[in-house]
Amino acid sequence: MDKLRDVVGFYVAPPAHAIVLSFDEKSQIQALDRSQPGLPLKKGRAGTMTHDYKRNGTTTLFAALNILDGTVTGHNMQRHRHQEFIRFLNLIETRVPAGKAIHVILDNYAAHKHP
Repeated sequence: MDKLRDVVGFYVAPPAHAIVLSFDEKSQIQALDRSQPGLPLKKGRAGTMTHDYKRNGTTTLFAALNILDGTVTGHNMQRHRHQEFIRFLNLIETRVPAGKAIHVILDNYAAHKHP
């Protein structure tokens, strides 16, 4: 129950002079290259895409939502390990103004528990 209060507290009353990020990742995204670009949405017609494609492997999307202003920092990486997680955290740190504390809300995925 204490963890729940802590997490909800960040959303309801974030600390002053700090950045609060809600973090998640999506692994196993298929990187497909379609043979032709799809047609855009138009009034009365859905967007289209070709049925044939070339597989280019998979990618992992790491993303962090700033709960104060709604901006998202995202980065695609080839793998989904603790090394990539730490690299993404370092990327976030370079984008946060100096002197601001960073609070990250994330799940209990194994890569997040690495020392």
